[in-house]
Parts: sequence; C-alpha cells; structure tokens
Amino acid sequence: MRKPITPFAHGIVDYATVATVACAPKLMRLSRRAEATCYALAGGYAMLSMLTDYPLSVKKAIPFKAHGVAEGTVGALLPAIPFLLDFADESPARNLCFGLAAFTGVVAALTDWNKQSERIARRRHRRKPRLVRAA
Repeated sequence: MRKPITPFAHGIVDYATVATVACAPKLMRLSRRAEATCYALAGGYAMLSMLTDYPLSVKKAIPFKAHGVAEGTVGALLPAIPFLLDFADESPARNLCFGLAAFTGVVAALTDWNKQSERIARRRHRRKPRLVRAA
C-alpha cells in the first residue's frame, strides 16, 4: 500500500497536534494535573518536531525514522497516562489521551517513514515539497 503522508505533510500534522494539545486544557477546562500533562506533551512534541530531519524543522538532529519510533512509543503510552497520573475519572482528559493515541496510530500507519528526506529530493529534482506524493 502506498503511504500518502510525506515527511513534509507529517511535519504539518505534528505542529497542528502541538497547537491542539496546547490549547486543549483551556478549551476543555481540564484539571491542573491534566493541564500540566497536556503542556508537557505539547512541549515534548514541539521539541521532537523542531529537531527532526524533515522540511519544517528548526535543526535536523533526529532522523525521521527515529522520530517515528519516539512518536510510536508516546502513542502506545498515551492510553495509560490518565491512570498513571490519576486523572482517569476526568472523562474529557482521559478521552483526549485516548483520541490522541488513536490519531497518532493512524498518522504513523499512513506515514512513509522510508521516504528520502524531502530536502534531498528537492535538491536532486529541483522541486518544491508537496503534501501528497504524485501517483
């Protein structure tokens, strides 16, 4: 199966996820503990995104495949976080973690982790990055 999410598109999804998770505590009126968890998660995602070797990063220090492994690990742990941090009885926060885990799994499954860096591809073919690979 052809995977439609390129490194460039994955970067857009990552930064949109950071913004969503950072805004969630105020929009959903979460408890202090859930709020702190969201801010820590958003900060971690932002740092990972800014340091990954893809077009939208600030510094290309983390290989794209390693980014995928880190994201997969966080995604696998997300459903347990409300129980480990004792806010599982708060359904909006718990469901946010469950939804984010599902979203992370879908994005990871649809991302082309083996694709060459968009930066290298642009240099070779003198083209601009695109959101979806041409058919």
